[in-house]
Amino acid sequence: MGGAKAEEKAGAADDWCYQFGNKSTLDLKSPKKSPLALRMVVLAMTMLCGVFICSMCMKQLGRESWSKIVKIEVAEQSCNKSAVPPSEVKFVHYPRPINYSRDECTCNPVRFFAIISSQRSGSGWFETLLNSHINVSSNGEIFSTKERRSNITSIIRTLDKVYNLDWNSSASKNECTAAVGFKWMLNQGLVANHAEIVDYFNRRGVSAIFLFRRNLLRQLVSQLANNHDRYLKQLNGTHKAHVHTRHEAKILARYKPRLNTTSLIWRLKQADEYNRDALDNLKSIRHITIYYEDLIRNRTKLVDVLDFLKVPRRKLASRHVKIHTKPLSEQIENWDEVYNALNGTNYESFLNADYRL
Repeated sequence: MGGAKAEEKAGAADDWCYQFGNKSTLDLKSPKKSPLALRMVVLAMTMLCGVFICSMCMKQLGRESWSKIVKIEVAEQSCNKSAVPPSEVKFVHYPRPINYSRDECTCNPVRFFAIISSQRSGSGWFETLLNSHINVSSNGEIFSTKERRSNITSIIRTLDKVYNLDWNSSASKNECTAAVGFKWMLNQGLVANHAEIVDYFNRRGVSAIFLFRRNLLRQLVSQLANNHDRYLKQLNGTHKAHVHTRHEAKILARYKPRLNTTSLIWRLKQADEYNRDALDNLKSIRHITIYYEDLIRNRTKLVDVLDFLKVPRRKLASRHVKIHTKPLSEQIENWDEVYNALNGTNYESFLNADYRL
């Protein structure tokens, strides 16, 4: 018995030593665990991490923001676009503003537009007419600020903000806006970046309203008078490009510029070619072309613009008061010299009265 026990102890010692590698080398293999149990532990840890991350995201967004995101996603999916003609699908949009929800108007289609013009072409007056429509928001001359047009990246960023309905201005309507845009002068980064702008407009489905003046001589007089007031600030020390009373208009109309007749024809030619080249570079955009003189003579031309924007026809109004209402002969200091310089030239028609007020 004693010998047997001694042998068992010796055998156990040998087995113990064998597990560690011939009594000299250690084998640290741990006992095998169930693979299923390990997988369950990993899965449980993953789920806990996911729940924690989601809870943190919801706290950062807030309940209100989170509910807005969900509502917008559901509404976007439920908008019925089948009634839109195939040719118009590209120009119909359903913006999702970041700063607010369009609520019941989420599925109301929105058209994107830009009023493309040049200074003293009646664009300010025209824009106020459009903004008197309850469903139209035109946000003014947003690229008059140089930083916004410093490069194409800044321009695109600004355009995206406008067409996402996140641009805040006095012209901003409620969430049921049916057409949104702004006023863009040719010399405010538009001509310099025309290729990229055309690509953006065509890709995003933006329509253009080209507004120009036929009588470039009248436009020149208006520009010189505006520059004169910019320095003198004749209305109580304030410069006003547009006025709302006849009294203010009368004060600004007193100034009669003296034109340099030596360079006058060259100046008119440059302005004409500048406008023509710009229109040629932008012609691939969906557009309508209107002229200030036509709007003055016939206000029904505005109906064409409303139809172009696909918004309901309504009577439009503006508080703007026209400054220069007299014939050019009473608005230019050296009229006789100007008349002799342009008479018999391609610009002779500018000397004549092109509309009556």
